[in-house]
Amino acid sequence: MSKSVTSKSPVLRRVAEKDVSSAIAVAGHPIHAMAVHFPIALVIATLGCDIFYWWSGDDFWLRAGLWSAGAALGFGVLASMAGTMELIFVPGIRARAASWTHAIAAMMLISIIATNWGLRLASPESILPVGLFLSVLGSVFTGLAGWHGGKLILHHGVGIMVSDDE
Repeated sequence: MSKSVTSKSPVLRRVAEKDVSSAIAVAGHPIHAMAVHFPIALVIATLGCDIFYWWSGDDFWLRAGLWSAGAALGFGVLASMAGTMELIFVPGIRARAASWTHAIAAMMLISIIATNWGLRLASPESILPVGLFLSVLGSVFTGLAGWHGGKLILHHGVGIMVSDDE
């Protein structure tokens, strides 16, 4: 849970008292937390495809990277829709600065993924070096967004629902 629960600051105490349970969930399981694994894996897979293309020159990796980047964008948009609804509907999430940092990093990531996929559609010959750079940048932003998302879960207890039976 939040370290600020025992804070002497009345502002931090009020923030810590706000409910952070998920509003967009299935059987108590937050959809956003379940959905982010797909774009994370696909962004890293796109980087792998670019590295293998650079190494081998095989056009298979161009096609695989195109599909991987497109799927990362599709799943990323779905995950971001669930995350945005959580941000809008849960006041306890909105009140935490880490939520906004996570949201901004995730929006930047979606922009990078969309640019990477668009480049692959329009100009496959530009994958080296521009596509590879975008894949590396996307992987960095995946780490940034994931770091702040994990901080929300582990430090602030966002989306965690513990029943009395446990």
